[in-house]
Amino acid sequence: MTRQLKVAVQMDPIESINIDADSTFALMLEARRRGHVMWHYEVRHMALREGVKRQGERREERLQARARPVTVQRVRDGHYQFGEPTLLDLASMDVVLMRQDPPFDMAYITATHMLEHIHPKTLVVNDPAAVRNAPEKLLVTHFPDLMPPTMVTWDLDAIRSFRSEYQDIIVKPLFGNGGAGVFRIKPDDENLAALLEMHFARSREPLMFQRYEPAVRQGDKRIILVDGEPVGVVNRVPAKGEARSNMHVGGRPEKCALSARDREICAAIGPTLRAQGMIFVGIDVIGDWLTEINVTSPTGIQEIDRFDGINIEAMIWDRIEARLGG
Repeated sequence: MTRQLKVAVQMDPIESINIDADSTFALMLEARRRGHVMWHYEVRHMALREGVKRQGERREERLQARARPVTVQRVRDGHYQFGEPTLLDLASMDVVLMRQDPPFDMAYITATHMLEHIHPKTLVVNDPAAVRNAPEKLLVTHFPDLMPPTMVTWDLDAIRSFRSEYQDIIVKPLFGNGGAGVFRIKPDDENLAALLEMHFARSREPLMFQRYEPAVRQGDKRIILVDGEPVGVVNRVPAKGEARSNMHVGGRPEKCALSARDREICAAIGPTLRAQGMIFVGIDVIGDWLTEINVTSPTGIQEIDRFDGINIEAMIWDRIEARLGG
């Protein structure tokens, strides 16, 4: 019998989630099935300060969150129930699930720094330092043999050269999610200059450019890896007239299987993910190419569970409990 764990869930407001698609909700349901005790809080409710106790002249730092005990159930419009708010010492938890969505901005980065004060004594999933060092659209660049032609830059001449070479390209913000701000620029599209002007007028961040892969019309695979091992896959087919396949923007999930190339990609990146403490990761594969490695708040487990009759959230909790010696 697994011991009861104290679990703090750091996420966006639970009130508005889609209980039929949200991966965090699936993880919380599985935690409840296992008898674990949960608290919910948002990043904006965290505070890092010196503690009231002293060891000689040295003050201890304490990471706190104004949290609420929470129970969950798969009931529409009644999927959660909160207890009374409490000031939670996050170091007293066994596990913190870091599940807030990007944008991966300085607020997100600051939260990873704060969580480092308690990890690994309290297990943070995924490892906050590794998440900070591995934003999804940049971690993938460490595996150039697996990627389509890709460039990350601010330089306008470099951008024009890349477009001249590949003609049909995808333009992505580095630190967004859900397909937001992703554009396809076709060979005859005259809007690239205006798009670049608009982006660089309001942001100091570079952009990512990739060769457009026509295979995306057949779908963009989301593969889930647990502790570096592939455990399931779903194909996401773009809506008609849409270049993006993300389910947030109308992509249609379809049942599919892992190909030999998918397994080759997973075998190449799995050891790195495992070594960096990335227990729950979602990767995106178009045709034969790895396009993103999602480590912040991956999605897709409920769709895969339904198609394949498996329980990925149970696999994730098995690995968490194994890490804790439970």
